[in-house]
Amino acid sequence: MSKIEETFRNLKEREEGALIAYVTGGDPTPEFTPKIVGALIAGGADIVELGIPFSDPIADGPTIQAATVRALRARTTPKMVLEMAREIKKDFYIPTIILTYYNPIFRMNPEKFLGLARNCNIDGIIVPDLPFEEAYDYKRIAETNGIDTIFIASPSTSLKRLEKIIGYTSGFLYLVSLFGVTGAREEIQMSTIQLIKRVATHTAGRIPLAVGFGISKPGHVKTVIKNGAEGAIVGSTFVEVIERNLNDKEKTLRSLEQVARKLKKACRNR
Repeated sequence: MSKIEETFRNLKEREEGALIAYVTGGDPTPEFTPKIVGALIAGGADIVELGIPFSDPIADGPTIQAATVRALRARTTPKMVLEMAREIKKDFYIPTIILTYYNPIFRMNPEKFLGLARNCNIDGIIVPDLPFEEAYDYKRIAETNGIDTIFIASPSTSLKRLEKIIGYTSGFLYLVSLFGVTGAREEIQMSTIQLIKRVATHTAGRIPLAVGFGISKPGHVKTVIKNGAEGAIVGSTFVEVIERNLNDKEKTLRSLEQVARKLKKACRNR
């Protein structure tokens, strides 16, 4: 059992959902990212997801795109983000996930990238633009390095394809809750609730289900957990806190911890 699956199991025993907190590595600076992660963990984050900044983030909305620009201007590289995870793991036990598009992996070479990820104690990797049909070699290398390969399902995923993805993913299944890109939303749509319920009937007892995209408020978290998800993935809300307080690092850390605490509390109200 991987560290990610162990975390979900332990939370389930406590009747809690997982708060998976995303931030872009290197935003606003590489040196500050570990402190940001520390604040999120202090607020209750169960799993941390670090994004590798990429020049063409096709799945990301304006908030995370802006964070990517800041990180790239700070000269953040994929290797630096992996090293951030190594630093984080010196102080915190919780699982650390990397989100990256495939281009940085390809340019570094999958063997080298995943070997470095292992050495930096990465527990899982999400590659939004890598379909499972083309991931055989990548997944084999990831397994050799003890790293979970987390695949994504969306509202348009057919039942036949969903079953294949569930059989292929490890760690958890990442369910995109709506059509479009990342970004905070005001309300959880009824179609999202129905989607979670439908997918949960297939993942139950097989793989943890975590829901992302548009999850930005405690009420959103409570809703997705109540309707069958075992984890809520929150990104844009945290990135917005960073953006609002670029000139006040102490306020950034205090605000992130406060927001994370409110979101984690919603994970406990099952």
